[in-house]
Amino acid sequence: MELPYHEDVSPGTGGLPPRAWYAGSDAPVLSLNGSWRFRLSPGAAVEDESFAADGFDAAAWNEVVVPGHWVLQGHGAPVYTNQMYPFPVDPPRVPTENPTGDHLRGFDLPDDWPAGGDATLRFDGVESCARVWLNGSLLGEFKGSRLPHEFAVGALLRPRDNVLAVRVHQWSSGSYLEDQDQWWLPGVFRDVTLTHRPEGAVRDHFTHASYDHRDGTGTLRVESDVAGRVTVPELGIDVATGESATVAVEPWSAERPRLYDGVLATPGERVPLRIGFRTVALKDGLITVNGRPILFRGVNRHEFHPETGRAVDLGTMRTDVRLMKMHNINAVRTAHYPPHPAFLDLCDELGLWVIDECDLETHGFTMRQWRGNPVDDERWTPALLDRAARTVERDKNHPSVVIWSLGNECGTGRGLTAMAEWIRARDPGRLLHYEGDPSCADTDMYSRMYADHAEVERIGRREDGGPQARGALPFILCEYAHAMGNGPGGLSDYQRLFETYERLQGGFVWEWADHGLKHPTLGYAYGGDFGEELHDGNFVCDGLCFPDRRPSPGLTEYKRVIQPVRFAHDADTGTVRVTNLYDFADLSDLSFEWTYHSDGADGDVPSVSGPLDVPPDLGPGQSVELKLPEPPATARDAETWLHLSALVCEETNWAALDHSVAFADFPVTARPPVPVATGARPRRRGYDLTLGPGRFDVRTGELRALGDITLPSAPRLDVWRAPTDNDDGAPWQPDTRYGPLWRALGLHRMHHRIDGLEVEEDALTVRTRVAPAARYLALRTVYRWTSDGTALRLAVSVTPEGDWEAPLPRLGVRLGLPAVYRRAHWFGSAGEAYPDTRAAARMGWWSSWVEQLQTPYLRPQENGARADVRWAELRTGFDGPGVRIVGDPAFWFTARPWSTEELDAATHRTDLVPGDTLWVHLDHGQRGIGSQSCGPGVLPQYELRAAFAEFALTFSLAEPGR
Repeated sequence: MELPYHEDVSPGTGGLPPRAWYAGSDAPVLSLNGSWRFRLSPGAAVEDESFAADGFDAAAWNEVVVPGHWVLQGHGAPVYTNQMYPFPVDPPRVPTENPTGDHLRGFDLPDDWPAGGDATLRFDGVESCARVWLNGSLLGEFKGSRLPHEFAVGALLRPRDNVLAVRVHQWSSGSYLEDQDQWWLPGVFRDVTLTHRPEGAVRDHFTHASYDHRDGTGTLRVESDVAGRVTVPELGIDVATGESATVAVEPWSAERPRLYDGVLATPGERVPLRIGFRTVALKDGLITVNGRPILFRGVNRHEFHPETGRAVDLGTMRTDVRLMKMHNINAVRTAHYPPHPAFLDLCDELGLWVIDECDLETHGFTMRQWRGNPVDDERWTPALLDRAARTVERDKNHPSVVIWSLGNECGTGRGLTAMAEWIRARDPGRLLHYEGDPSCADTDMYSRMYADHAEVERIGRREDGGPQARGALPFILCEYAHAMGNGPGGLSDYQRLFETYERLQGGFVWEWADHGLKHPTLGYAYGGDFGEELHDGNFVCDGLCFPDRRPSPGLTEYKRVIQPVRFAHDADTGTVRVTNLYDFADLSDLSFEWTYHSDGADGDVPSVSGPLDVPPDLGPGQSVELKLPEPPATARDAETWLHLSALVCEETNWAALDHSVAFADFPVTARPPVPVATGARPRRRGYDLTLGPGRFDVRTGELRALGDITLPSAPRLDVWRAPTDNDDGAPWQPDTRYGPLWRALGLHRMHHRIDGLEVEEDALTVRTRVAPAARYLALRTVYRWTSDGTALRLAVSVTPEGDWEAPLPRLGVRLGLPAVYRRAHWFGSAGEAYPDTRAAARMGWWSSWVEQLQTPYLRPQENGARADVRWAELRTGFDGPGVRIVGDPAFWFTARPWSTEELDAATHRTDLVPGDTLWVHLDHGQRGIGSQSCGPGVLPQYELRAAFAEFALTFSLAEPGR
């Protein structure tokens, strides 16, 4: 049976060979982006091909915007799966129900379009298979959605009334090679352009620009299929193509992305060159650039926009790269396909190491134990080689690209070996990556996903076993720290390993941005919100940024963990140690400051600050010790902290002046003891008992009011949190999934029994048993209330009863205040923090509206805790009346306009509606976050085990003003 073109395994027919991408030459270019006529059919053969004939009338058709996806423009719906193919697996066949979009675009040539020569029609991205006609003539067809395809069309063009017809099939044999944990979004989603090719124009060129770190020289050689000359005025270079020139240069690196402007001139065209001199090598078992080992502080990046899907505009690309640079990220893996070529231009310009990944993943075959996997079926090898060639040829002139990746999650097979052999022969100046083959037979590095900390340390020590050849290779985590929902946790612990063991050359967090699609009623939609038959829910929302590119707390945490300057403080000697963690750069681009600030009665007021005189020429790996001024006098009377910071001292193309690159906080003087409020006598009248400013129900011992503030919900022990994605874990994870376990134990429905109530001379003591139904587990909890007449102190003791094998989500007190108290002040950490996500928790005095304390994760879950809080106030406005809470010891502070139960029940942000109660959590302990939505769970040191605990909270009325 002869298969139709969209089902055969060939990469396509009629196209031109792949070549390097470039923009800005003097050859005329006509963009064919814009509004196209469009017709959607339910199957590949429902409509005939008459629409491509000259003179076809498409006036009754709809319109779509190109670049774009028709399913995001009112025609059908997107589908999200992680690894499951959303169609029956029978390679290379696809369903008869195959949405097919016919596209028509009429155009005229500009009046100044040159006569003669040829012209090239280019498609930079079409999902997943296209057949193309121009003026009624069939050009050919192609597969390879995230790769360019070109056709020679000069002989078919006419000055007026040209008609370009494109038939796009959502499913094709190529879909089996593109199972890449993302939305399936058919359409013409990248640029369509027509370029004039005059006689003698450049067809393809390869810029080789190496750097010799020993003598500081660069060698430039440009290969071109059409002879010409290469000039670089700044370097005085003027040579013929194919010839080499060696001159003194500044090298290119991600830290100092030095580019030189040049020109390749042939008889028919002038092509701009952006040249970065650098040499990539595997040396002594390490990945090196310009003779030095590098450490990847990276992210994986899918292309995504919340409104246009993978049709990403240049402004969004620049935003992505600038945000990465601003958060100390130095590398990006283009998961799992080559990005829009303009993105790589930005990586060249602003400075990022790039692992450029081929458009290849066959993940769904794991469900068949890799039976029928195309990468081990020689019939598919031409398609695999075509994808490898289109990736390498398109992107070979980018200095930012230091590693080629064969693809992702494809198992193993002969096709991968063929790809590796072809790439090595074509471009020996870069290294090869692939994660899916533990033998590392075709790669220059050992790469893993989501290995836990203990295994990574074994690998760092070269105690991981495996093939002998693998043991000599460097190691990277191509994916780790799954950034889904609240998290990821454990980043600092990974980074310590990377910086300890030379073999560990860093990793790439999964991933850059949540893929929530804008939805008219749900805010942002994820898998299942479009009625998909099969889907993987909110697993598509696993980024360090929200879809609109607002940084999540996870990105702020990552920035702090990977910051390129380390500070250490010796309180005994009053000195600070500054260490340069860059791979290449000195510290001349940074200025340094110190600040002493105190927690005084008037809030956090910087009492003394000044410059820190760090030598600007402090090189990579070097340290300096500097003497600090004495702490201010206020340090004797209040808790005082030292804040150190490194700031950008000159505006750059990615950061404004004084942008913070690194910081650290150190305690200088200890927190003074918290006064114990005691001495006042309880007074009883009927069912009411008054103790200082507190009014209690004598039958239950519950606090009903504080002064004139009636409490909607009395303070009582709380152990439940709305499980995070990492709490719930992934079904395939071997560790215990604690979210479901907590529900099975009933921690979300604890019962509170009063076992005793004692009114003493100066205290009210309430003894309770807090336990879930149907379980023998319990927490014996004693509340002891005292007062000095003004402040009301609650001392809590908790004793576990039974066999608590599972850790607790949290341990603390929850109470409700009237919703009018919606302004929070506190002294503690600035942003969201949990035991294993607190590296970025800068200490100080802070103020915020309660609404702004919420982290808007796309699937609502536990969020917003502030760590190490000494005191917190909830007021009616910035200086309005309210309640002050002081902790002994410091506590975790969370305030929400909805309850944990409402948060737990919500599936989207729009489900959360503020009510009449402000819910306040004052936690003695919190469990860590981990990364178990796809990676390892919480490390033992960040677990919260059920154990005897004591803590105290003091409540008082906060008067208006400060």
